Amino acid sequence: MADRRLQVFHTVARLLSFTKAAETLHMTQPAVTFQVRQLEEYFNTRLFDRTHNRISLTDAGERVYEYADRIFDLYADMENSVREMTGEIRGALTIGASTTIAEYMLPALLGDFGARYPEVTIHLRVSNSEGIVSMVENNTIDLGVVEAPVGNKNLVVEMCREDHLVAIVPPNHDLANHESVDIKKLLGYPFICREEGSGTREVINEYLENNSCDTAMDISMELGSPEAVKGAVEAGMGVSVVSRATIQKELKLDTLRAINLVPKLERPFSFVHQKQKFRLRAMEELLDFARGYCEDHAEEQL
Repeated sequence: MADRRLQVFHTVARLLSFTKAAETLHMTQPAVTFQVRQLEEYFNTRLFDRTHNRISLTDAGERVYEYADRIFDLYADMENSVREMTGEIRGALTIGASTTIAEYMLPALLGDFGARYPEVTIHLRVSNSEGIVSMVENNTIDLGVVEAPVGNKNLVVEMCREDHLVAIVPPNHDLANHESVDIKKLLGYPFICREEGSGTREVINEYLENNSCDTAMDISMELGSPEAVKGAVEAGMGVSVVSRATIQKELKLDTLRAINLVPKLERPFSFVHQKQKFRLRAMEELLDFARGYCEDHAEEQL
């Protein structure tokens, strides 16, 4: 609803990148540049200094950015107030989720939310936990759902539910009939793990440190998704540790065996978002719905 030139300028100023702004706004970079130049012509002054492929705000740009922040807060406040009066909930939201959550938790949650609020459009972006937190920090997504601790104290982090992680092995493995296994014993076998930046990888590393485990992982493969990890373990290429939520089908088919870790390993699935004073009504409804969904399904395997 606000002036398009100001919206584009605000995004570029927040990200300090024309390229990232173009991606966020689903525009071409020349179109973003054109909108910013139009605003500079309107004010008859430069809003950005451009040197060596880097940009920074000029004094005038800083002033426009401050006012733009206030303007967009007022727009959001106005929209929320009117939507509250009319009871209308609609709009578009972008959610980011780490791979495990996107594949095994969000489909059911977003399906139920969409049935209740058909006028809200949800866009989903998938990355590892590190990537999702970065998207939230840059305001390229409205809400992130991650599987690892979040270090940025300027973000709001709300735990959704606990996730139980287990060791997995193929049915013909030495450990296949064990109910539990000490982590040090498990590390005696070739280990298949997720890539650096993955929430699962980070949680396992932290678990080993907290339990004073000086046995190094004999990493035989690093893979980029839970499905790839499961496939490699099924093929007998090593053992791994994954969320129990990701192996329900394999357990029924008996292509994998799950073994409880000693000590046990759990982690939180968490919502993460900016500390914004005003948010769209659709965002508030999604957060409330997701909180309720997690509470209702707290005792179930995802």
